[in-house]
Amino acid sequence: MPNPLPRRLDQLLSACGYCSRSEARLWVRGGRVSVNGQRAEAVDQKARAADVQVDGQPVDSPEGILILLHKPAGHVCSHDEREGPRVFDLLPARWLQRNPPVTTVGRLDKDATGALVITDRGELVHRWTSPKRHVTKLYEVTVDRDLEPGLVGVFAAGELRLDDEPKPCLPAKLAITGPRTAQLELTEGKYHQVKRMFASQGWTVLRLHRSRFGEIELGDLPVGEWRRLDLPKIA
Repeated sequence: MPNPLPRRLDQLLSACGYCSRSEARLWVRGGRVSVNGQRAEAVDQKARAADVQVDGQPVDSPEGILILLHKPAGHVCSHDEREGPRVFDLLPARWLQRNPPVTTVGRLDKDATGALVITDRGELVHRWTSPKRHVTKLYEVTVDRDLEPGLVGVFAAGELRLDDEPKPCLPAKLAITGPRTAQLELTEGKYHQVKRMFASQGWTVLRLHRSRFGEIELGDLPVGEWRRLDLPKIA
């Protein structure tokens, strides 16, 4: 990744969620900001993020945030606090003040669990949610009654049309792993798609868990915990 250009300190502090640009003046006057170990002179002083410290610590993720969260059930992928506990409540509070703010790459239902990518890099959101990209997602599904082998062909045919959808679903790979459990690999992300696909054939999804997003595996990441992803390699 190329060395970023110098930025005004008030722009840098605001973009990284420390304070507003107007508040940055107080931070600088209070001696909370330093450049190359020296107390910052003014908010319009320009510096590279790598050379700036706030309260003696390096600037938090100036190149952007990219993490994998193990989403717990009961949390929503919305910024609206009225919708209940948010996945963003599991992250450092400062990240919600970043500009642009962190957002989820696609969504998982409130009762769903598993791999959820979160970033403040808009180009990554677009890359991974664009229908043209066909990013694969792997889901672990539990349903309400025994599965039938014929469902594999129905999902793979690319002819399954959901209610109110103008086009049929793209071919999906279904692997039945038990009487009422299966793995489903999709390359698109229609609204409640997994639940609607099963419901269209007479099954109700009781449990939905995403174990992989693209090439990003959830692995043994504990529920409710997150880990950073490498921006250069992932992007």
